[in-house]
Amino acid sequence: LRPPTVIGQFHTLFFGSIRMFFLGVLGFAVYGNEALHFSCDPDKREVNLFCYNQFRPITPQVFWALQLVIVLVPGAFFHLYAACKSIKQEDILQKSSYTSFYIFSVFLRIVLEVVAFWLQIQLFGFKVNAIYMCDVGALEKKFNITRCMVPEHFEKTIFLIAMYTFTVITVILCVAEIFEIACRRLGFLKNQ
Repeated sequence: LRPPTVIGQFHTLFFGSIRMFFLGVLGFAVYGNEALHFSCDPDKREVNLFCYNQFRPITPQVFWALQLVIVLVPGAFFHLYAACKSIKQEDILQKSSYTSFYIFSVFLRIVLEVVAFWLQIQLFGFKVNAIYMCDVGALEKKFNITRCMVPEHFEKTIFLIAMYTFTVITVILCVAEIFEIACRRLGFLKNQ
């Protein structure tokens, strides 16, 4: 069962193909070696590991993978419901109860994307700086603050902006899909 709207089908293609490819291939290339090349002064394994965990409480790849899975859940529930009820694609936009449930699943995707967008800002900001100032007071070192070098900080900044852009595009597509459904229900657009 594919989405009942043109925009929904494009969203599935965009979301499923481009975003996952971007995250899987390029995300690994940009972030895959970050922990190994993260170095602090003094360059000791204990300090590097402690500061890296402070710098990245969750790795971006894990966060974005969780975001993708969580955002897919409302659509998966709808498609599971449709499969269990043997709902045909053309019936989704014909019967009000099916349409309402589908719109609710799209609206829930919007909410989850907005929450993920906000969390991404809180966790990663918009820019990755070349230097991270780490509080090593818990390690009982002479100095409470140490400088750490962040590898490929410029590439990471570009990737962050790209992931923000994907989230914004996804939200726009979801809003457009709700608008398309409303236009179809009101008779402004012909059903497929």
